[in-house]
Amino acid sequence: MLDVETWPELRHPVMVIALGGWVDAGMAGAEAADLIRHQMGAGRRFARVDLADVVDLQQTRPDVEIVEGVTRRVTWPEIECTAGRVGRDVVVVTGPEPSLRWPTVVAELVAMAQHLGVVAAYGLGAMPSVSTHRQPVPVLATATDAVVAERAGVLRTDYVGVTGLQTTLLVALGTAGIPAVGLWAQVPHYLAGSPSPPATRALLGRLVELTGIELALADLDRAAGSYAAKVEAGLVERPDVAELVQAIEAEHPAIPSGDELMTEIERFLRSQPDQD
Repeated sequence: MLDVETWPELRHPVMVIALGGWVDAGMAGAEAADLIRHQMGAGRRFARVDLADVVDLQQTRPDVEIVEGVTRRVTWPEIECTAGRVGRDVVVVTGPEPSLRWPTVVAELVAMAQHLGVVAAYGLGAMPSVSTHRQPVPVLATATDAVVAERAGVLRTDYVGVTGLQTTLLVALGTAGIPAVGLWAQVPHYLAGSPSPPATRALLGRLVELTGIELALADLDRAAGSYAAKVEAGLVERPDVAELVQAIEAEHPAIPSGDELMTEIERFLRSQPDQD
């Protein structure tokens, strides 16, 4: 299923993964991956996984491009693999989850990582949490390697439940000998449906610490500041949300612990439909 145009020549690359279709509150993982791709030196797409035959096209629809009333192009769902350099060599894997043949897709991507000599993989995502926009965005982590886990930050030590393709891929990479970490920003649940620059910034900040990649984040810092101001202004028109924020702050005056956050995450996960 993996269609490779030309294999890139990379030196000790890390892989960054942001696959849609599961949980990405505030679109933080997708936005973070896009920023990395846009800042890549000599970045180019070198491979793709065509998903047209393995997705539910009523759920994951193709995109159309219309210019001056003329339909130019229909783009079918696919997983894109882009390589470039942001202080070090990076492979970015983005796209929607397929509906079928997960084991095949995962095996293809693991084989690609092995061929490229990937030394570590990082999944980016975000989950709704019991927190407010006035607090720093926590980032929880899971890891497939004990040594990496020691550096990854706040960890969840136990969880049994449903998951997405991104975590499935990280586990397979770890099994193949490539240390893999899942990074999950915790987004206030009342803001989970719209882009969250603070959550994107938190993810990228943690990724930079763990990998040594180099990113220009000044624009994102400004966007995060503007975002907070807009949310505060919006609370004036939504007293119900303002009351919710006050209630959360009263119950959690400090940032909730990892266990408290994960309790909220598990509640959210149990509310989600099972994946194919």
